[in-house]
Amino acid sequence: MKRTKFSTNIAQTNQIQVLSELVGRANLMSRLGNQYDGDRDIYEALGYPLNLKYEDYASRYLRQDIARAIIDRPVNVTWRGPLEIVEVDDDLETPLEKAWLELEDQLGVKSRLMRLDKLTGIGHYGVLLLGLNDVRGKDGYANPVIGTNNKLIYLKPLGEGDALISKWESRSANERYGMPTEYDVKITDSASGNSNTIKVHWTRVVHVIDEMLESEVKGSPRLQSVFNRLIDLEKLVGGSAEMFWRGARPGYQGKLDKDFTMDDDAKEDLQDQLDEFEHNLRRYFVNEGIELHPLAAQVSDPKDHVDVQIQMISAETGIPKRILTGSERGELSSTQDQDEWNSFIQSRREEYAEPRVVRPFVDICIKYGILPEPSEGTYDVKWQDLFAQSEKEKVEIGKGRSEALAKYVNSPMGEAVIPPDTFLEKFLGFSAEDVELIQEQREAVVDEERLLTPAEEEIIEEEEEIPPVKKEEE
Repeated sequence: MKRTKFSTNIAQTNQIQVLSELVGRANLMSRLGNQYDGDRDIYEALGYPLNLKYEDYASRYLRQDIARAIIDRPVNVTWRGPLEIVEVDDDLETPLEKAWLELEDQLGVKSRLMRLDKLTGIGHYGVLLLGLNDVRGKDGYANPVIGTNNKLIYLKPLGEGDALISKWESRSANERYGMPTEYDVKITDSASGNSNTIKVHWTRVVHVIDEMLESEVKGSPRLQSVFNRLIDLEKLVGGSAEMFWRGARPGYQGKLDKDFTMDDDAKEDLQDQLDEFEHNLRRYFVNEGIELHPLAAQVSDPKDHVDVQIQMISAETGIPKRILTGSERGELSSTQDQDEWNSFIQSRREEYAEPRVVRPFVDICIKYGILPEPSEGTYDVKWQDLFAQSEKEKVEIGKGRSEALAKYVNSPMGEAVIPPDTFLEKFLGFSAEDVELIQEQREAVVDEERLLTPAEEEIIEEEEEIPPVKKEEE
């Protein structure tokens, strides 16, 4: 009886916690858009929804181009290139490094983590379901993971909509107080399309959130702060297309001749022609007694209005506008935009992707015996260098240096004004080690090609005229 009562108290506590959160959020949302003591509601007038749900963010991501770009572009660049777990920076491969490469090869870990990152950004959180070999049936997912001799069979990233939190830790003395203890995970059979829900213990998932404020369980969706701007963009882009569709095709105004009387058959025939014209089946009219005049087309350019919305989205998300939309002629973004973008992605790796996604996954794999413990007790996460020069950039830099060097060499007063080594370091951007290497190679070439004096040439000629001495045969 006591056990049942305790379980009932936990369930009631969970319900109270969820209801309290919902009521607080509803009270906060009700204040949005209110002006003049509630006499004016801007949100209602502009068509902005107050209470956003996971389905609202997911549908925007699936159907609106800019919404998808807001989530996908930072994620795609963050996880670009190889993802390595290293212990020591040398050529020796440790057991942990080898096991990580094998796990990546078997399960495609990096691609799973990248999908988890996207799903986390759509909703308030995302989870990575660990498919371990200790589960014998559907009910086995509800049991905690035990032991350190487990094998990872699969990884499944899930969004908030398919991994609902069903139970919370209500004991204040527990270190996980206020954290999820069980999830209702919906698994869909891709072949049949059927889905079923299973209970999953918290030890079998990696729970990830982004944009953390007060809660350590639910973050802010990445589309939340720009949701109104996304609606405005939909109005502008969709409205401009409708405006062009209706305004670019001229309407007609008919003027009936004062001496002409239109009977019912003529009216019906004219109506049929107008219907065919409206539905783009006819491009001409055949009638009598009516003079048709085309109306002036009314089409305006929405570019400036769209640009304002894009600029506001760029300011909030941190994605440079040229990165978000591309340049007008499809060219690469400016160097400044690219540098800012690389710095943004580097910060995203250091402050989010590594501490909240990669390390929690690696740590739980080590804890369950999926990966061996690091020999030195620690490990490093190695990403692709964002600031490394591309082949095109190297060619452009080499071309610029060659042109500058040619002008310097051909300048009569070049070396007198600026010494060669100073020019190489300060103007061409070579490091001190590069300048020293260039100097050594230059001196070596000079030593090989320096001119001989007349006395040295005469000695060499005399040595060439002396026949070789044959050794007497014994």
